[in-house]
Amino acid sequence: MRREYVYILTIVIGLWIDQNGTDWNIKGEYIVDIVCWMIFSTIFYRGERLERLEMLTVISFATSMELFFTEVWHLYEYREGLMPLFVPAGHWFLFDLGRRLSRHLPENFSWRAIYPFIPLALYFTYKGWDTSGLILLVALFGFMRWGPDRRLYATMVWLALIMELWGTYLGNWAWYSDVAWTPFTALNPPLLCGVVYALGDMLVNLTVNRFTQTQSTDDHLEH
Repeated sequence: MRREYVYILTIVIGLWIDQNGTDWNIKGEYIVDIVCWMIFSTIFYRGERLERLEMLTVISFATSMELFFTEVWHLYEYREGLMPLFVPAGHWFLFDLGRRLSRHLPENFSWRAIYPFIPLALYFTYKGWDTSGLILLVALFGFMRWGPDRRLYATMVWLALIMELWGTYLGNWAWYSDVAWTPFTALNPPLLCGVVYALGDMLVNLTVNRFTQTQSTDDHLEH
């Protein structure tokens, strides 16, 4: 089975099991934890060195950011409080899915793909429902203009929104309407929550490039 289908089925079915499996003899969350990390481990074992490095980097950033957003900043909260163990692996699934799907998006269509967010962000800001969306829209423009992969950013804002709509609909997590430490508001989920993945992509690229360049220099000096 193509990896894209594995990712989609795992996210869609996994979130449903996490929410609805509490009536079984074993919590649904535990099933999703095991399946997600088995898939992640299989991909890691079969992957090339560069992909393994990317996977570990994504897991490191995703886990740190999740804990900061939920336990420190309190932007949203998971159904049972602390972040489920499957979430870091799920971030890699969504990130890699976005990269693979973005390759099919024509470069000259990437800007047009985000156009629907402009009137929505302005309207939600005007109504006071999601004033943080205007800030995220400006950030998205910045990534699209100066980032290295605008096709990925355009893809991720849609993928992340779809996943967030599914997860919040099921009740796996919920976003607070007031954004802590700021005067802004947010929808449940925020319209442009996928912008965080654009930031994550840049952090991953910078980290991986720095590591590979350092490793190449060390290998060159040894020879």
